[in-house]
Order: sequence, then structure tokens, then C-alpha cells
Amino acid sequence: MKRLLIGSALFLGFVTIGNAKPLAEDFQTWGNLTATGSLGIINPDLKNAKYWLEGQGRFGNNSSQFSQGMVRAGLGYTVMDKVSVWLGYAFIPTEEPFAKKPFDEHRIWQQVLWNDKFADITLTSRSRLEERFMETGSDVGWRFRQMFKASVPMAYDFSFVLSDEYFANINKTNYGADEGFDQNRAFAGIGYNFDKNIKTEIGYMNQYIRKPNSADRMSDILSVNLYLNY
Repeated sequence: MKRLLIGSALFLGFVTIGNAKPLAEDFQTWGNLTATGSLGIINPDLKNAKYWLEGQGRFGNNSSQFSQGMVRAGLGYTVMDKVSVWLGYAFIPTEEPFAKKPFDEHRIWQQVLWNDKFADITLTSRSRLEERFMETGSDVGWRFRQMFKASVPMAYDFSFVLSDEYFANINKTNYGADEGFDQNRAFAGIGYNFDKNIKTEIGYMNQYIRKPNSADRMSDILSVNLYLNY
């Protein structure tokens, strides 16, 4: 886990040095509520079918204003033990500092999700493909995201959580996306299980965004997450 944090820090350092560009920095606060579960609660014949409902609010410019929101929904299916596949839609309104002028994004997404436990450590891998439709351009942007996460149990239902997610654009678009590395998000925090269905994770996230035509962005983020799983 220490290697994960060190590796993420070194990666961000290499990106910064390699680009040798001005860096825009910000402190932000992100809130997330995600509910997932089996559709078997409706019909036992649908026990392998799953749902995903998510809402996010992101506040930028030193957490002084609403900067980005997200409503994400999807359906999944358990194809084998520990592995599920998903398809869904997301709506993302965006304002400063992520954009000079407010705009809306519509997004189709597909993902493969894997969860398992090794020596009481919960490991997660999420591979997600996105098709992005922007008001600011006519092209469809294709982006791949890979996230790895580890949750280490501690006393009194607490856990130590580490994750890293790498974003890569597959194509260049007329709304400003460039091929290759897009951004990286590294997270470290504390989780708490209220019960078997409800968990929170609160901690620090570092977000680095590469901007092809302007200063790259580095954000220090207070990340507050609530997960419901039924």
C-alpha cells in the first residue's frame, strides 16, 4: 500500500516535470453517495442482475462554489463469482474551475468490476470505458479508466483505504481532449462500516489533470463518500 502511494506521487512528479508547464492548484470538497445491490430484492429470478445509482457534488475554487455535479445510473450482471459487467448513463453539469463557461456532459459507460478478499484485505479492480458527449464539441470522446483499491480492516469496524485511478483518452476531440494521459486520482482515507450494508470513506484525494492547451491542474480534495449496498 505504501508502494501505491509512493508510485502515485512519483507518477505525478514525472508528469509535471515532463510537461514543464504552469500548474493551477485548488482545494476542493467532493461528496459522493452510491447505492448498489441486487435486483433479487424485487424478483428472486433476478438475483444476478444488479443496479447502480450514484450522485456527486464537487465544490471548487477553494471549496467556495459548486463546480461539478454527477448523476450516474447503471445496470449490471454477475457473470462469475467476484466479477460483474455493467452498462449505464451519466449526466455531468460542469462550471468553474473545470470550465471557463458552464456546460453539460452526457456520458455512456461500460465497466468490469472485480472484488475479492485476501487475508481480510478487500481488493477492488474497476475497468471502465466511457463515451463522452459534450455541448462544447461535436466529437464523441472515448476514455478508459482503471482503478485499483485496497481496504484494510482495523479495530471497531474502521478500515484504512487506498486507491488509485488512471484516466487515458483514446481519441483526440474538437472539444479539447487530447490522446493519451488525461488525469490521475490517488486517495487515502479511513472507512467505517455502520453495518453490513452501509459504509463511509473519508480522506484525502490528489487529482492531477493534464490540459493540452492551458496550465495543468492539481487539486487537493477532501473526499467524503457514503456507500449503500443491498
